[in-house]
Amino acid sequence: MADPKGFLTTPREDWPRRPVEERVRDWDEVYVPGALLPIISKQADRCMDCGIPFCHEACPLGNLIPEWNDLVSREDWRAAADRLHATNNFPEFTGRLCPAPCEAGCVLAINQPAVTIKNVECAIADRAWEEGFAPPQPPDRLSGRTVAVIGSGPTGLAAAQQLTRAGHTVVVYEKDDRLGGLMRYGIPEFKMEKRHLERRLEQMRAEGTKFRTSTAVGRDVGAAELRTRYDAVVIATGATAWRELPVPGRELAGIQQAMEYLPLANRVCEGDLESSPMSAAGKHVVIVGGGDTGADCLGTAVREGAASVTQLDIYTQPGVERDDDVEPWPTYPKIYRLSAAHEEAGELRTAPAADADARLFAASTLHFTGDESGHVRSLHLVEVDAERRPVPGTGRMLPADLVLLALGFSGPDRGDGLVDQLGLAMEARGTVARDADFATNVPGVFVAGDAARGQSLIVWAIAEGRAVAAAVDRHLTGSSRLPAPIGPYDRPMVV
Repeated sequence: MADPKGFLTTPREDWPRRPVEERVRDWDEVYVPGALLPIISKQADRCMDCGIPFCHEACPLGNLIPEWNDLVSREDWRAAADRLHATNNFPEFTGRLCPAPCEAGCVLAINQPAVTIKNVECAIADRAWEEGFAPPQPPDRLSGRTVAVIGSGPTGLAAAQQLTRAGHTVVVYEKDDRLGGLMRYGIPEFKMEKRHLERRLEQMRAEGTKFRTSTAVGRDVGAAELRTRYDAVVIATGATAWRELPVPGRELAGIQQAMEYLPLANRVCEGDLESSPMSAAGKHVVIVGGGDTGADCLGTAVREGAASVTQLDIYTQPGVERDDDVEPWPTYPKIYRLSAAHEEAGELRTAPAADADARLFAASTLHFTGDESGHVRSLHLVEVDAERRPVPGTGRMLPADLVLLALGFSGPDRGDGLVDQLGLAMEARGTVARDADFATNVPGVFVAGDAARGQSLIVWAIAEGRAVAAAVDRHLTGSSRLPAPIGPYDRPMVV
């Protein structure tokens, strides 16, 4: 540790966000450009270089956090980039999109604000690109083995990069017209500008990974046929089967799934559309679901010029401090967090019905009502207790011209025929079954990421991609030197 007293003398300072009034007028990332590097070395100094760094355990990638914190505090950016990339293929993604369970596991967080690990990670990744510390790493020789990866989200890309660098010929199949999965069309531009994704894809192309877009395996190319053409297949399609809201009035027009709405806004940013056909402009918007996807819808609707936006969360409002009896350190606690989108909504007062930041907590949707043309016009809700039981006398109505359902995902979408054509065994919860080696019941076919784990975080997705790559490498060659940070049955730390 460069400064043994850094955690005592330096307060936590986060990457500052741009003023709300400025950033809601564009789609650029919410943070002040160039404002991170001037503060990050002192923030890295706050790391105590613990004898037992629980941040390692909290991060499924096993990031070497104290090591690169120390290197950043000394401004040795090249060495820091090497240590960071040793465990994480895409730190510029996680540095922007991961909710940072590592910070919840920071030893300093027992009684002080945690080290800004996520900000340090992002600073290293960005500096690595600026200084040329992330060159392509093509293999010295090819193995002669071929692998098809289905899906180009973080799991598929991580698996493909690891297997390509190991010398295998890898082809990634993506059903959309552009690569990236939910990072491309699910994550709004203001959370991660797509230039970061394009830069990494160019690196992968230079290493030898091949990509096939607009190709849905099971529909555009037969899944069984694909299996015969490759020595191994990795299924990394994610969990895209969205959950429904079975209440009266669901059939009304104007009630959309979040993942029907968000991709259109991203296509506007890509230049494919002049405006979104589902634009929230001038509409009263209600978002059902209190998670990150709901917050993404919130920030998008604000930028589109909604008349009002309200987000419903069925859970009671959490406290601002960790409940040590329920979620003790170093588990990831459910506390009140203010995302950039909620900060914007709170300052702009987008939801007159909400106390602050556009969220109504402990709110359950009862039914929808519409107009004579069959379009939704209102949402009826009721307050619920901690057991989700309705509280008598708390019913109310919200105006709603556009309702967005952000209720999460249950598993892979079976509509394209991939699962059935291969005859894959499924778990009761709707995910693809696998064994301890990430293998499915079909020889040579492996599965990783949300398609098998269920809806999870980007850091777990990348860890799964790295781990399944090691399993496939062993299957093809008999052994592997690729790292496997997690097993298929590993889960986040809980009480």
